[in-house]
Amino acid sequence: MKKLAVIILNWNGLPLLKQFIPAAARFTISDEADLIVADNGSEDASLEWLEREFPQVRRIALGKNYGFAEGYNRAIEACAAYPFTILLNSDVEVTEGWWQPLLRFLETTPDAGACQPKIRSFRNRAYFEYAGAAGGMLDSLAYPYCRGRLFDKIEKDEGQYDGETADIAWASGAALALRTDLYLRIGGLDTRFFAHMEEIDLCCRIHAAGFRVCFVPESTVFHVGGASLAQGNPKKTYLNFRNNLLLIHKNTPRAIGRRRTIVRRLVDTAAFAMFLLKGDLANARAVVKAHSDFRRMAPLYTEFPGHDVLRALPGADRRILIDRYLPFLSWRKK
Repeated sequence: MKKLAVIILNWNGLPLLKQFIPAAARFTISDEADLIVADNGSEDASLEWLEREFPQVRRIALGKNYGFAEGYNRAIEACAAYPFTILLNSDVEVTEGWWQPLLRFLETTPDAGACQPKIRSFRNRAYFEYAGAAGGMLDSLAYPYCRGRLFDKIEKDEGQYDGETADIAWASGAALALRTDLYLRIGGLDTRFFAHMEEIDLCCRIHAAGFRVCFVPESTVFHVGGASLAQGNPKKTYLNFRNNLLLIHKNTPRAIGRRRTIVRRLVDTAAFAMFLLKGDLANARAVVKAHSDFRRMAPLYTEFPGHDVLRALPGADRRILIDRYLPFLSWRKK
């Protein structure tokens, strides 16, 4: 049995498969690794094209569209015999030797539960990509940011994050390497999230289980990003705001979670006001709906950690709203 399953989840993504599967197959399939496409009931002949053009790529037909989280859960359950798994987005261009540093790191670092490569932009290749960059962090209010990206400010990759592996709070689902048994043991991706931040929640549970999440700079991939929902899309705004609240709620002790959620509601009210001032009623409504649905969904979670998982994560000492919009306050604090 091979050590590594590289799994691409696909739903009606034939154009992306045609663009990225050739390099993925060439640079992945080996004596140690299989490339697997798990198909969420596509109707665009994706599986037929794969069978005809790339028979060496394994195929899992899930039968219907289970979405991102449950689709991956089902696919990884079907690949449970592989000790290691990489979740790879269908819009990622891999490079020669991309997976070896990730696998070697997990093999030689027993306390590491997951890791990610350097993720650069497919369209602007000298720069980091928004979703992952050089590793994800959560600030003191659980707002996600990345080494190499703060809100809409994206850094050029000039080697500033090269060198040693680094501990991070979360690894991007665009190219997420992990221990298969750990993934299954902690319950996989939370299907209630539907999409967005489900990998952050997964990484929080990896930390809570006593494992590290790391950035491995020796590996590089290029991510298109926004293949499902573009920045500024009201549905994406809704999912990000709702799921961030769920993330806080389920990954902190109950009393601490209540206090942090109250603060976040106040801060999110400012975001709502900003959308209104811009005349962006669709995104303003998305924020309101996110908070309403969070209140409805919160009682579904009945188990909470005994310690503040979020506060112990790398990067949790920052306040990124101040760092981005009021940097003089960050300077005074230092």
